[in-house]
Amino acid sequence: MNSRYAQVAEQAGHRCEYCHAPEAIFNFPFEVEHIVPPGHGGSEKDTNLALSCRSCNLFKTDRLNVIDRLTGKTVELFNPRQHLWEEHFQVDRTSALLSGVTEIGRATIEQLQMNSASQVTARKKWLQLTLY
Repeated sequence: MNSRYAQVAEQAGHRCEYCHAPEAIFNFPFEVEHIVPPGHGGSEKDTNLALSCRSCNLFKTDRLNVIDRLTGKTVELFNPRQHLWEEHFQVDRTSALLSGVTEIGRATIEQLQMNSASQVTARKKWLQLTLY
């Protein structure tokens, strides 16, 4: 486990800083990930570390930018230290689908597969349990 886990997890409210999955429902701690990967010049500073569920971390990999299919523009992925989640994402409390309010939100949802069948099924349960 990353030595900075406790600090990063507390700052994140023990939820994935990308999809907002609640860590409490999982049987293992989330991962401390580099927002800007070291291979792209990212540092070990607190401002470059985020709490991420395994799914978001696996689909993010070392990407910084992706294409927003609606506009065709290359946009940066959501950065939890520079962007406010509520300005880029909305959740439909009935369908449990996330929607991107901005190009960044749309591209991040697609790249991180935040609306995969398993994510939506889990999100429905989290909403029912008032964990989301």
